[in-house]
Formats: sequence, structure tokens, C-alpha cells
Amino acid sequence: MQEPKIKIIEEAVDYIIVDKPAGVLTHPTQAGEKDTLINILLKKYRGIKKVGDSPERPGIVHRLDKEASGLLVIARTQEMFEHLKKQFQDRTIEKEYIALVYGKMFKEHGVIDFAIDRGKEGRMVSRPKTDLLSVAKVGAAQPGKEAITEYFLEKTIGRFSVLRVKIHTGRMHQIRAHMFAFNHPVVGDTLYLNRKLVKKNQPKLDRLFLHSAKLCFVDLKGEKKCFESQMPEELNDYLKKLEGN
Repeated sequence: MQEPKIKIIEEAVDYIIVDKPAGVLTHPTQAGEKDTLINILLKKYRGIKKVGDSPERPGIVHRLDKEASGLLVIARTQEMFEHLKKQFQDRTIEKEYIALVYGKMFKEHGVIDFAIDRGKEGRMVSRPKTDLLSVAKVGAAQPGKEAITEYFLEKTIGRFSVLRVKIHTGRMHQIRAHMFAFNHPVVGDTLYLNRKLVKKNQPKLDRLFLHSAKLCFVDLKGEKKCFESQMPEELNDYLKKLEGN
């Protein structure tokens, strides 16, 4: 099996910006996978091995789901690791995704703030609150941790919506769990799936339609750095197929 190719967007002294392809784990799990993003990077950037909180996740400050693609920042020094970690904790990191979801959105802009809890078989659990707009009712209907997802409607294609999504918290599977709970699951998601929404004439997509398109943070010099990644060809091709239906 050929090793996945990892595109390096930026190579700085204290960090690396990579464009992760779909189908690649960010780091090994308990199963000890070999062809993970960090294992591939360690062959070239050996110094990363001593960076971070865990030897299993060297340099890793945040993750992308295996099925998703797009931008990730990897710390090359412990100082940068701590610097980035604080920005994630303070929620000052800017992360923007492109997602294709089922259904037409009622609003062009919205915020989903359902709490997210750990479920079974690798799934996270999120349910709508009684009153979506009431901050006072956070956690009233769903136990778990606070999670905030903001979306902007880019365009509607038939019964699908292309969204630009900003996450203000970093919960596991946040966008996928939130969109599923919002009854607009992400196309291509086999874990958070509503089979009733999948029609026989729908073109097949062999991956999750979720791409990390923009990432901004402040470097050690205090300068704001922003990086962007264009949607992979297979996702653009899929949109063209839907538009042609």
C-alpha cells in the first residue's frame, strides 16, 4: 500500500502547516496504525518527536477526523506547542470549514449550541434544546460539554446546502454531531447517518464532505497568521454532479 502524500503549506521554524487528505488519521490510536499524518511527518521532521504532552501525539495541538481533509498546524517546538495550546483553550484560534449537508437551511446564518456528550461505538451525542435561542437553558435537555458551531449558507443545490462553518469550541466530531442533531447531516458521513435522506439517484461520494478551509492563529512574534486550502478536486467534482442532476 502506497504511503499517503501530505502537502506542506508552510514550513516555519516552530510550526508546520499541512493539508491533510481524507482517509488519513492525524495520529495513531490504540490500534497502532502506521500510515498516520504524524508518523509520515516524523520521517522528515524528527524534532517533533519530543514536542507536546504525549509521545503518542507529538506536536499535535488539534486534530481532524480521519474522513475529513484540510488544514492542521503542527508544533515543532515546545514553546510553540504551549503557545498554540493556550490559543485553543482561550478560543482565539479561527477555524473555518466547508461542508455539504442534506436539506435546505431555513436561515442563511445560524448558531448551533447543543451540548455534546460521549455516546457509544465512537459516536458523540447531541440533541436540540427546548429553546435554541435561550442561553439560560444550556444543558437543560442534553448533558455534556458546551459546543458552539456557527454556519453561513454559501449556496443551495437542490435538496443540499453548501455551508461555511466556524467552530468556536473543539469537541470531537463537533460539526458532524451538531449537523446530525440539527437534522442536516453532513453528506458522506457513515457514522452520523440518516438513511431516509439518502436517495437512490444520489451520486456516490466515497468520503466525508467536510474540509478545513481556513486556519488563523498568532505566532510567537505576536503576528496573526492565516492559511487557506482549496477544496479537493473530488469534492468540487461532486458538487458539479449534483448541479447536473
